[in-house]
Amino acid sequence: KMAADTSVEILQKVLENEILQTTKVVEEHLDAEMQKLDQMDEDELERLKQRRLEALKKAQQQKQEWLSKGHGEYREIPSERDFFQEVKESKNVVCHFYRDTTFRCQIMDKHLTVLAKKHVETKFLKLNAEKSPFLCERLRIKVIPTLALVKDGKTQDYVVGFTDLGNTDDFTTETLEWRLGCADVINYSGNLMDPPFQSQKKYGTSFTKLDKKTIRGKKYDSDSDDD
Repeated sequence: KMAADTSVEILQKVLENEILQTTKVVEEHLDAEMQKLDQMDEDELERLKQRRLEALKKAQQQKQEWLSKGHGEYREIPSERDFFQEVKESKNVVCHFYRDTTFRCQIMDKHLTVLAKKHVETKFLKLNAEKSPFLCERLRIKVIPTLALVKDGKTQDYVVGFTDLGNTDDFTTETLEWRLGCADVINYSGNLMDPPFQSQKKYGTSFTKLDKKTIRGKKYDSDSDDD
C-alpha cells in the first residue's frame, strides 16, 4: 500500500511540475511579446500603421469596384443577353428567376433586397422567367421562384422554391443568407452547420443539423408544389 501511495505522490509531483513548466513557458512567451512591443521603435510602428492603412484603402477600392459593377442593390435585368454580361463581370452572382403572377416571388424579393445591401461582395439580380425561355431551358429551371447561384461565370447551385429554406413562406432573411453561405456565393460569417430556421418544431423540418456538402451537391429536382 505504501508503494502505491508513493507512486501516486510521485505522479502528482510530476503533473504539478508539468503544469508549472507550461505556465512558465506561456508567461515567458507573453513577456517576450510585450517586450517586443515595448522595443518597437517609431519607424516600425509607423510601418505597421502604413500597412493597416493600405489594407483599409484596398478594401475600400474593392468595395467601390463592386458598386461600380452594380453590386449593393437588388435590381432587375431586362433580358437573357444581360444575364451573360452581368455574370461575366462579377465573381459571385445570385439571380432570381421570377414570374409576376407568383406570390412567392414577392417573398423572395423582400429578402434579396435586404441581402443585396448587406453583401456588397455579391451581385443580386432578378430576371422574368417568361422573358428568358432559352436561359430557363438551358439552366433547367422548372420551378418558380428559383435562384441560380453563379460563381466565376458558371451556375454552381440552385435554390428551388422554398424547400431548402424550412419549407415555409415565413422563412427569415437569415435562413436565406445561410443557404447562400452554404453555396459559398456570399461571405457568410455564421456557422454553416447550424441553420437558423426560426421554428423547426412548428414546421417539423428534419433540417436541424445539416452537412453543407449535401446541399452543395444537391441534385437539381423540380418541386411542382412551388410552381
